[in-house]
Amino acid sequence: MNLKVRLAAMNFLEFAAWGAYLTSMGTYLVQIGLAQNIGWFYAMQGIVSIFMPAIMGIIADRWIPAQRLLGLCHLVAGIFMFGASYYAVHAGHAVSFSTLFTLYSLSVAFYMPTLALSNSVAYFSLTQAGLDTVKDFPPIRVFGTIGFICTMWFVDLMGFQPNHNQFITSGAVSILLFLYTFTLPHCKTNAGGETKSMVDAFGLRAFTLFKQKKMAIFFIFSMLLGVSLQITNGFANPFITSFKDIPEYAGTFGVNHANILISLSQISETCCILLIPFFMKRYGIKNVMLIAMFAWVLRFGLFGAGNPGSGVWMFVLSMIVYGVAFDFFNISGSLFVDQSTDPALRSSAQGLFMLMTNGIGATVGTLSAQAIVNTHTVGGVTDWQTCWYIFAAYALVVGLSFALMFRPKKHEVEI
Repeated sequence: MNLKVRLAAMNFLEFAAWGAYLTSMGTYLVQIGLAQNIGWFYAMQGIVSIFMPAIMGIIADRWIPAQRLLGLCHLVAGIFMFGASYYAVHAGHAVSFSTLFTLYSLSVAFYMPTLALSNSVAYFSLTQAGLDTVKDFPPIRVFGTIGFICTMWFVDLMGFQPNHNQFITSGAVSILLFLYTFTLPHCKTNAGGETKSMVDAFGLRAFTLFKQKKMAIFFIFSMLLGVSLQITNGFANPFITSFKDIPEYAGTFGVNHANILISLSQISETCCILLIPFFMKRYGIKNVMLIAMFAWVLRFGLFGAGNPGSGVWMFVLSMIVYGVAFDFFNISGSLFVDQSTDPALRSSAQGLFMLMTNGIGATVGTLSAQAIVNTHTVGGVTDWQTCWYIFAAYALVVGLSFALMFRPKKHEVEI
């Protein structure tokens, strides 16, 4: 089979395992009486991302080939997902937060490192085959987003959004990928070669970049914007499905198929990747990052103003805006880091960028969002509009502050 097709299938399964529950888990947690703990479930992804990818990266570099470790991680993640589902079935509506959260956390701890490991397998395989990673990897990666969307739709259409079957779906895909990794090209380890120090392996040397005012400001704002990243993953589905209690909206498409509506965000994300080169060349890195920040304002504000009936167009527009909000900052920010750091620190600097955004930022964001939602929930009814406007106001303050404080030199703004 063609190498690109094989790697595309790997990416499809990699993200399909995540898409099965990432956007719908909040609705399930509401159903079993754990609405006040949604933030913790999503924060755990950020917490384990702080250290698990680095640990697994060291193991893949030194002892276990990346494709084999990718499979083993998915095997463990899948088993714990099945465990979470098995417990949920037997506990019924008496689900204990501590037990379910522990099983879920162990699964996520082994899943999150696979995002980097799957990239490593793809890069190594393409390089070994004499192919251009810059040119050939993006079309392969797109199949990851397609896989994510497919399981979102599957969970929605099968009626799994409010129950534990989304965990079974994720576990089954992880086990399937574990089996599939036995067909992937062999990746070499460096057990006999030069080994990195723990400081280098964990990317800690990149923290010296904070000595530069420009980079310190950039990384701090990366963390502040990272606060917004997981909010809609955790709360958009429970928000949209909450309209089922209002007779006027109970029969609308969005209320009954929230995951399909939300999947427009992932479709937009795929399309917006193609726009980045044009925007980067025309407007420069700072302006593209500002566009992303103000797109988050619209993302949240449109949720607050819309509804699944006559205002569903605002929900749809919010989904479209998400592609700009997510891609423009993550990719342009990554490019800025690449251009602004010494070659010897580039990998560590990229790791630091991910740590600040998807690690610390996303963790603080989901827990803070949960606190806001809990504060505005009385008698089981949440004042969602106020919550979304608070999130929008936060994103606006971050965007305006970034515009005033971040002042890279002209040659650093252009690409």
